[in-house]
Amino acid sequence: MSFGENENLVDGAARILGNKQVGALAFGCWRLVGDDVADATRRIETALDHGLNLVDNADVYGLDWGGQAFGESETLLGKVLAATPALRARMVLASKGGIIPGIPYVASADYLNAAVNASLTRLQCEHIDLYQIHRPDMLTHPAETAAALDGLVQAGKIGMVGISNYTHAQEDALRQFLKAPLFSLQSEYSLAELSMLRDGSLDRCMTHDTAFLAWSPLAGGRLISGDGLRPELMQTMDDLATREHTDRAGIALAFVLAHPSRPIAIIGSQTAARIEAATKACAITLTRQDVYALIEAAEGVPLP
Repeated sequence: MSFGENENLVDGAARILGNKQVGALAFGCWRLVGDDVADATRRIETALDHGLNLVDNADVYGLDWGGQAFGESETLLGKVLAATPALRARMVLASKGGIIPGIPYVASADYLNAAVNASLTRLQCEHIDLYQIHRPDMLTHPAETAAALDGLVQAGKIGMVGISNYTHAQEDALRQFLKAPLFSLQSEYSLAELSMLRDGSLDRCMTHDTAFLAWSPLAGGRLISGDGLRPELMQTMDDLATREHTDRAGIALAFVLAHPSRPIAIIGSQTAARIEAATKACAITLTRQDVYALIEAAEGVPLP
């Protein structure tokens, strides 16, 4: 497919994750903590109503947000699903395991079997649509990790296997032993973190038909505040935001969505207004020239 100079590179259409159709934006549960089930239900419903049907959780979420408890986000989401069972059918439920603070990474067979069972208990459901290894465990042979994941798929406890924060070599090693397909790669990607663009990761996703899930597409808010980023980048974003009648967040998300690997941007916004605003990024018109201008401004080096 060829692109003209002014062709829109952002496609707001749905993405494909395995045999599931998901939105270009996903709802991240990192900040879904506490015990207010009614409020959490409203957040989940808002996300689903706006097309964020991929709901991304992890067993460690809660422990790293506000000094809460390990598994708290899964527990709260489980209470939401128990109180409003119809929501489960509207979402593609994803979770992750592999981080235990103080160890810190584990992907052994015993751990993965126990971790998935614990996640299912907290989520109050019988099946996780996408289960991802949160961080690679360099001290477990990939054959053991692969065998455990394949067993969990065969048992019907998880539907799809994904990885997060893996290097190319770690991914290849797991693929060698894994019978189930690797359906997703989740890594950090934004205008403040372009390594996935430069190291071939996005190209590999296209080669293997792997969905790319971008975490921290707003760089933890720095792409809004400009903290620690090049003034030239912020000015370029502001110029484009003015033209597109949006804000910095809209341009930052549109940039992530513009890559032909069709990334899925995971957003952590927990308010209806911010979720609604984020979805407008799918309709922002960024040309090829815009995208390259943003890359140049982010890196501070003219493209050769």
